[in-house]
Order: sequence, then structure tokens, then C-alpha cells
Amino acid sequence: MSEDAAQKSPPSAGLNEAQRAVRARLGRQGAEPPTFDVGLRSRLRHQLESALADVAEEFGVDRPLFIGKRQLAGVFGCEVSFLHEEEQEFAWRPQVARGAVAHKAIELGINWRSPDPAPPELVDAALESLARGDSSLGGWLDQCAEVDRAELRGLAINSVAAFFDCWPPLQRRWRPATESSSRVELCGGRIVLGGKTDLTLGRAEGTAADKVIVDLKTGWRQPRAHRDDLRFYALMETVKLGTPPRKLATYYLDSADLDDEEVDEDLLEVALRRTVDGIRRYAELHGHLSPAAEPAKRPGPPCRWCALRGDCAEGQEHLAQADAER
Repeated sequence: MSEDAAQKSPPSAGLNEAQRAVRARLGRQGAEPPTFDVGLRSRLRHQLESALADVAEEFGVDRPLFIGKRQLAGVFGCEVSFLHEEEQEFAWRPQVARGAVAHKAIELGINWRSPDPAPPELVDAALESLARGDSSLGGWLDQCAEVDRAELRGLAINSVAAFFDCWPPLQRRWRPATESSSRVELCGGRIVLGGKTDLTLGRAEGTAADKVIVDLKTGWRQPRAHRDDLRFYALMETVKLGTPPRKLATYYLDSADLDDEEVDEDLLEVALRRTVDGIRRYAELHGHLSPAAEPAKRPGPPCRWCALRGDCAEGQEHLAQADAER
């Protein structure tokens, strides 16, 4: 959000401490927005396409390799668990659907015509809107048990209430946008990077970066992984537009914690190397470059919820050690 916008918005005296903290952390505080070289977009694209040329040869424009934050997170986490999850049929349940419903309700609330819509009203409108859609979530909402729908409604209301309690009112001049999809085609469309941002504020003006990308999280904190997700979005934004976002932020609705970082060219280079390494590893695990590589086990906090933990000695050892250190 720009400094001019912040000055014209309601006085901070009308905001609670959490709301003032969000404004202070995400605003520029009078500083000029950073500027970037006009050749940054073409340089990053060239680096990506040069490094991935041999991977791209294994795919066609009619059947490209799609890579999003989930695929990258999977190959940098426990590869055994990731490949197992890929083989399973996805199933909705209240805890899983909570984020999608809350994000839709927040989107509606930001664009609601009447002031101060109540979270239950927004969640009910979100459930109705999603049920009318042709997504798998819409189909599940049509058929799920009443107890599941009621549990989902309660979880989503809590998340939506947390957002509007802890965030300052989003002024139109800040150009808030929700659920914005982004797509970058590399190597003639043989490799596609894709993602969807929860919330963006501001916009790039020429080579001046004044956009903030925000990820809203309803689950447990994973600062390192969530930063990597946002850096991937920053890389896509830069390759797509030529100007990076100014700042990346992860906001944890349950705890009102904000993790943020400024974007510079070093950050983009780190994101590019991670993206290249992740795409190559994903292709290796699926046998696109050679016989499929052996997946690696990487024990960590996700072991507690892993479907394979009963037969994984490494995961059980990690959980036992973690429990002993509590």
C-alpha cells in the first residue's frame, strides 16, 4: 500500500493494536518504492529456460509439465510422503475445506457493499457461492453430512472473524485483490508455472515496486516453507510483469502473527535456483529424465500427520525425539 493511501485512510486511533501493526509492517512508512532494472524480466526468463531446456524436451505444449508451490514443497520435503499423497484420491473434510471457505468469505467481505458484514453472513454467502460452482469442493458441499457442514461453518467463521478483527479496513485506493491467479509459460509452453495469491495490495508502477503479496494461513506455522511459497510467487510476478512485488507477507489468522520480508534481486535469484532445482527433481522422481529416482525420506513436523508414519522408522524416531524434548 502506498504512503499516500495510508495517509488518506482512517486514522490509526480507530484501529486496534493488531491492525496498527499490520499497517506499520506492510506500509512504506514514507520511503520511496524500490526500483528494478528494466531488463530483469528477460534476464530471469532466460536463466529459467536455459536451465530447464533439457527437461522441457520431455514435454509438449499439449501436455506441459505444471509446477506450483505444492509440487516444489513436495520435493523439498519428504519425497516418500509426497509421492504417496500424489497417488491418493483427494478427499474433502472440514479441516481441509476451512481455508478455501474462509478465503472466499474474506474475498466477499472485502467487496461487500454494506459496511461491516458479519462473519457468519459472509461464510454463509461463501458456502452458497462455492456450492453453486463446478469444483470438487462444490460437489462435496452438496453431499456432505450436516455435521461436517456445521463444523466447517464454525471453523471458517473463526478464521474470517480473526481476519477482520486483526486487519485494518482495506481501502479501495490500496487496490486489494483476492484469489488472483498467475501463470508463466516457459520453453514455448512446455513448462508452466502457476499459482493463486490470497491477497495483493498496491501495484507496480513502471519499474517501481509497490505491490504486497499476502498469504493467509489457517493452520500451524511453517515460516521457512511459507516464505519459499511466497518467493516462488514473487519470481512468477517478476517474469510475468517485469517488476517484482515490494514485500511478501504470511499472516497467521489463528495467532495474528505476521511474517514478512522485502523483495530484492538476491531473493529472486534464490527463488529461481530453488525453482529450477525443484522442477528438475520433480522430473527425476517421475522418471522423465532417466529411470525414476529413489525418493528421499526427510523426517520433520509433518510426520505427525503422515499416513505412512506407522511403517516409517525414521518418522517414528523423529516424533519420539520431538516428544521427549517437550
